[in-house]
Amino acid sequence: MLRGVCNRTRRPREGTILVAPSLEAGLYEAIVAARAVVCGSGGLTGHMQSLCRGRGIPVLRVDEADLADLDGEVTLYLESASIVVESDTPPRTGTEGGSPSLDDLGSACAVIADLRDITTINSSGPNAGRVESFFIREEFLCLALGLSPLDAMDGGAAGIAAYGQAVADRLCDFTEALLPGQRLVLRMLDLRSDHAAGVTETAPVAVEPNPEMGLHGARWLLGSATYRDALHTVLASLRERLGGEAERIGLSVPFVNDEVEFAQLRAHLELPAGTPLSAFIETPSAVHATSAMCSMGVSELFVGIKDLVQFYLAADRGNHLVADFYRTRHPAVLDGVRRVVESARAAGTPVRVFSLASDLAHYLEHLPTPDGYMMCTAELQQLIVQSHSRPQPRRHPQPQY
Repeated sequence: MLRGVCNRTRRPREGTILVAPSLEAGLYEAIVAARAVVCGSGGLTGHMQSLCRGRGIPVLRVDEADLADLDGEVTLYLESASIVVESDTPPRTGTEGGSPSLDDLGSACAVIADLRDITTINSSGPNAGRVESFFIREEFLCLALGLSPLDAMDGGAAGIAAYGQAVADRLCDFTEALLPGQRLVLRMLDLRSDHAAGVTETAPVAVEPNPEMGLHGARWLLGSATYRDALHTVLASLRERLGGEAERIGLSVPFVNDEVEFAQLRAHLELPAGTPLSAFIETPSAVHATSAMCSMGVSELFVGIKDLVQFYLAADRGNHLVADFYRTRHPAVLDGVRRVVESARAAGTPVRVFSLASDLAHYLEHLPTPDGYMMCTAELQQLIVQSHSRPQPRRHPQPQY
């Protein structure tokens, strides 16, 4: 149970329950200040939902017509996904099933939204050092800094350099918060047109009928010389400020379809010789190109379950109307993940799989063992704390084919 006062504005109000028609990037400040969010639309694995999950901020959905009734103090019953307005009804209790051990995660990776998430993990106790890496989307870094990347890169050489410097400065702050042996992975800018429209003031943004399948990720990066210039500013500043420690920060290609696109992007970015470049596997075509991408020299692979599900099952992860069809344990999805893990391991390429906490035990049982699992901050922190207070025996899952 969670009780609080509704915030129906778009402005941040600490400790309130944010009520909004949908989760969107423009609500970032209000979301991170909220104890919980109630909205009328949006899928369970959308980008802003992932931000909430990483922060441990509950999200409940109701019919949009019912949002008007939510005002003043309300009580959220998280177990039953119900809401009571101005009620003193006793809380309902629920029991949580046992969760897998931290040992099961292999080389654990925390999916973060800003610097606070690193400090949250690394202050979780003696087992925090078991988290080997942190992964952040560049667009989340921009949201936390109040940066509009498209506006900056539309502002000429000065704007491009300022953007690159701001990103580098923040990455340096992140590096200072790392424990020995930890590293940071920056997923390069992947700003869909619908999200870009919410955070852009001056730069033109194309209107696309289906932004999920539109011009974003590697496709957009391939056509942007300004981003390449900004990235060079980032890398040069990191080398200047961090020296050899700059190697603790890696780059990853978002939404790449195959080895041809990966090779084209690497050439387009004009990265310094020897710079490692990892990639996200998020589409069926990328699944089938895993072996070829490994042979092209991809340094590491990350399996993006949330996007992979929606493209395998044709179920928009941002659309609550098809939530029942969006199944993270669907046999077709698991078959795709299995292919990626087996191909990467055969090539000697590290591979990590994203998992929701609710799916982790299932994946451990039904998938071949990857090098590690990725989880959102709040869910991973819970595993760290549990592993310290209630040690669990190590599992040895057997791959099923």
